[in-house]
Amino acid sequence: MTVAASSASRAAEILSQPVTLNGLTVPNRIVMAPMTRMFSPGGVPGEDVESYYARRAAAGVGLIVTEGTYVGHESAGQSDRVPRFHGEEQLAGWAKVAESVHAAGGAIVPQLWHIGMVRKQGEPPYADAPAVGPSGLRVDGTEGGGKAMTQSDLDDVIGAFAEAAAAAERVGFDGVELHGAHGYLVDQFLWAGTNRRTDAYGGDAVARTRFAAEIVAAVREQVSPDFPVIFRFSQWKQGAYDAKLAETPEELEAILAPLAAAGVDAFHASTRRYWLPEFEGSDLNLAGWTKKLTGRPTITVGSVGLDGEFLRAFAGEGAPVQGIDNLLDRMERDEFDLVAVGRALLQDPEWAAKVLGDRLGELEPFSAAAVRTLS
Repeated sequence: MTVAASSASRAAEILSQPVTLNGLTVPNRIVMAPMTRMFSPGGVPGEDVESYYARRAAAGVGLIVTEGTYVGHESAGQSDRVPRFHGEEQLAGWAKVAESVHAAGGAIVPQLWHIGMVRKQGEPPYADAPAVGPSGLRVDGTEGGGKAMTQSDLDDVIGAFAEAAAAAERVGFDGVELHGAHGYLVDQFLWAGTNRRTDAYGGDAVARTRFAAEIVAAVREQVSPDFPVIFRFSQWKQGAYDAKLAETPEELEAILAPLAAAGVDAFHASTRRYWLPEFEGSDLNLAGWTKKLTGRPTITVGSVGLDGEFLRAFAGEGAPVQGIDNLLDRMERDEFDLVAVGRALLQDPEWAAKVLGDRLGELEPFSAAAVRTLS
């Protein structure tokens, strides 16, 4: 692996700058992306989870976004090994995680999550709970045994997100991220492919945003005014990588404006490859367009530090390290404010320290084995 030495000092100069998200000052531009790990039996994060996050904070990650954590609704998830953000024991475990990350010099927000129609009935932690969604449809358009949400269901889920956000502030977290991406519940409302409702929560792009905006507003009411609320969204869905919420910047603005008005402080724009332009006629990626349209700080993400063909690592091959000059160019142009690193940081806990310390040549190539451990 060869990474140009000239990019090393440049990386340290650009990525070490602090950024402010509402009342939180993040010490640098590097974010740990949320990645489902399934190492929390009973939904309780233990000492191994605590060490996993603290290790990356100690190595220089400015902001950690935790793996997705289920909010307190019976249909929110489908695994008893994914952490939950409700319950006395679960929240006590998360309080220790936050304390350790702070002791290591980092900031941390939980990602609050409801999977909606992705859920398979019969799975823990609540086996009898049905899958729920805007219209009872899965991402592929099939009914799949779920049910369309009633107003009571909507109110319950909105309340669950708000309660989880309040708990996050209470146990010492620095903000929250709301998971509105990748074909899960909130995204199922945003996307016309899964939202066929004819009431106030369905119809055009603005109407489809209502459920997400009400969650944001409810969260905003339950936390302090300076407590950051981040909203993660994507065009693509699990199993539908070509899906789009918006075909044009105008359509994207129609979706994002109600969320910003409801109280989103920053947007986390999830793409599979950050260097790809989002719309014709501009080099801006999704995070870049989001910042331009809303004026809010944005986080970019998508194969940072990985070769474009990193998926071959799952076939037993090594995935070469990718340089970050393109990323640095975009940050110098103020296209976006922070960069979330996923698999590269999963593989190499010292990724941030190496990048900020002019040690790019020491970065480890991604191996699929990294997803099977909590190191």
